[in-house]
Amino acid sequence: MAVPKGKVSKQRGNKRYAGNSKAAKPTLVRCPQCQEWKVSHRVCPKCGYYNGTQVKSDDSENK
Repeated sequence: MAVPKGKVSKQRGNKRYAGNSKAAKPTLVRCPQCQEWKVSHRVCPKCGYYNGTQVKSDDSENK
C-alpha cells in the first residue's frame, strides 16, 4: 500500500490544480441577421433574433 513520506503543504497541493483555473473565452459567431459578433446559442443583443425568429423586441423601432 502506498504511503506518503511526508505532509504535503497547502501551497504545494494547491499548485497541482492551478493550471486548470483559467476560464475559457466564449465562442463568438456572426449573427445571420445583423452580422454583429455574439455569443453562440444566445439571443443577439443588438437585433434580438435567435435561430431566425425575433425573440426580443427592438426599442428603437417603437419610438
